[in-house]
Amino acid sequence: MSVVSLRSACVAALNEADTTEKRRLTRQAFKLWKSRALSLTAPTDDAPPARPGRPVKPELVHPSKVKKRGLGTMAGRVSLLHALAHIELNAIDLALDIVARFATQNVPRSFFDSWMSVADDEARHFGLLEARLAELGATYGDMPAHDGLWEAATATENDLFARLAIVPMVLEARGLDVTPSIVEKLHEFGDAKSAAILQVIYEDEKTHVAVGAKWFRFFCARNGLRPDETFHDLVRRNFRGQLKPPFNDRARAASGLTPGFYRSLSASSRL
Repeated sequence: MSVVSLRSACVAALNEADTTEKRRLTRQAFKLWKSRALSLTAPTDDAPPARPGRPVKPELVHPSKVKKRGLGTMAGRVSLLHALAHIELNAIDLALDIVARFATQNVPRSFFDSWMSVADDEARHFGLLEARLAELGATYGDMPAHDGLWEAATATENDLFARLAIVPMVLEARGLDVTPSIVEKLHEFGDAKSAAILQVIYEDEKTHVAVGAKWFRFFCARNGLRPDETFHDLVRRNFRGQLKPPFNDRARAASGLTPGFYRSLSASSRL
């Protein structure tokens, strides 16, 4: 398919159901945009889809139906890697969607530089996890998964502020809290190769959270809004439940999320 704009390239990747082709289209779009071989938009662009293309499997079920297993067994580690692969596939589409959905708004071009770099990272992460699953005799789609991440995209599809608050600054920031302990456990159980992949993802996710925080602050400043108060309001209106401690304060702060953003939204703040 020939594309002339970044928006159309992102829509093409969003619509693609085959995960290998989705990764290829995403990384190609990033390279073309980085080399300035694409315009941002074109009159013939299609709007982004309500739902991205997906393979037939995995079956999507309620989060309570997704089994959690300990990392001390091979089955438990495969289950973890499968869950992470599902997260990264959603993360590819979330990055593509924020570009395609908001490309027609009054947004600096460097905003799209940031998010296409994120999309490229997420495509690389999915590839690493998919390859590791194959080494362990598994395939993405072997186990059920849930649709919580894309539900967050749907809930914030008309509000750039809300999208930035919920996806990178809440959902991705959660990865900064939990990943270091998972990496440590994988090493304890002798799975250094999986641990190394998660360490790569962890380091990149710091950058992704920083991208979200940077642009959230930018748009707040442009609109004369206080970032922390605006974040609190958006999370309360668009995120079900409370933020869960413990928090990785150091990694969050390095990514632009100081405690004033999230501490008052956690269950522990009410104790």
